[in-house]
Amino acid sequence: MEQTLGKMVLLWAGMLVAGVAAAQTYPAKPVRIVVPYAAGGPYDDIARTLGQRLTEIWGHPLIVENRGGAGGNIGAEVVAKAAPDGYTLLLGDAGPITVNPTLFKKLPYDPQRDLAPVGMLNASRMVLSVHPSLPAKNVKELVALAKTSPGKLSFASSSVGNLQHLGMELLQIQAGMKMNHVPYKGAAPAFVDLIAGQVDSMFANIVGTMPHVRTGKLRAIAVTTVTRTAAAPEIPTIAESGVPGYDHGPWNGLFAPAKTPPMVIAKIHAEVDRELQSPDVRKVFGNEGIEAVANKPDEFAAIIHEELVRWPKVVKAAGIKAE
Repeated sequence: MEQTLGKMVLLWAGMLVAGVAAAQTYPAKPVRIVVPYAAGGPYDDIARTLGQRLTEIWGHPLIVENRGGAGGNIGAEVVAKAAPDGYTLLLGDAGPITVNPTLFKKLPYDPQRDLAPVGMLNASRMVLSVHPSLPAKNVKELVALAKTSPGKLSFASSSVGNLQHLGMELLQIQAGMKMNHVPYKGAAPAFVDLIAGQVDSMFANIVGTMPHVRTGKLRAIAVTTVTRTAAAPEIPTIAESGVPGYDHGPWNGLFAPAKTPPMVIAKIHAEVDRELQSPDVRKVFGNEGIEAVANKPDEFAAIIHEELVRWPKVVKAAGIKAE
């Protein structure tokens, strides 16, 4: 027994020493950050902005690699199966981390088992907007109208099972109403039909929504998070508009393969955290309608756990299936 215990202590001590050494020399070569979506979107802006800053600090390139497909699953799998040394990271969102485990019958990775949270990078608010012809000036009136005519009102989203769709399903559950979901292949065609009055409402990014609101083509009635946004402080939250407790906001975060040495994760987090305080980074994020968030790995893990409890209930209640 004593020999076995002694071997375990020596093994643990060896792992600790190896972790310290890895953190002290990290990075000693280029770092790859995988974006699990196609090139050209806001994820790229986030990854490349951080990549440029960290390249200057580390003295080694941070290479952005787009691996889109299957709702983010392909890119997530790449990182989940990479060597746990901190040299392959994932810039992920709720899709492949907290939503897809419920939407897809089987994934080639387990987000909880195979990926380690490094920290959240940013959070954003969506805006609930309606066509101006709809006689609903606020959330209370929209809910009342939907309850008066169950299933007659409609809402758009850019795809089945994304956060626009799930956010509206969550609102329906909490408000006790029923609307028809009209999915599109992207936000652009959804906006076209919303502006034309072909659909009644939609959750969408504040950057994409507000230009249409300011020209009178749409009416913004609420933001989705528990606090208002500085970008449009006049718009109330859903929670203060008759649906207490409602809180829904997309996020992006960094993940490493599981079993990456904790000290390496801590070093990455600390240096990313410092860059998130930079005015330049905050400006880029602001242009995308998002806010820098630098929470710790355990705080990020708690948010992920909460969503892994929330979304399966919403998906099951709404009968959502991946396309």
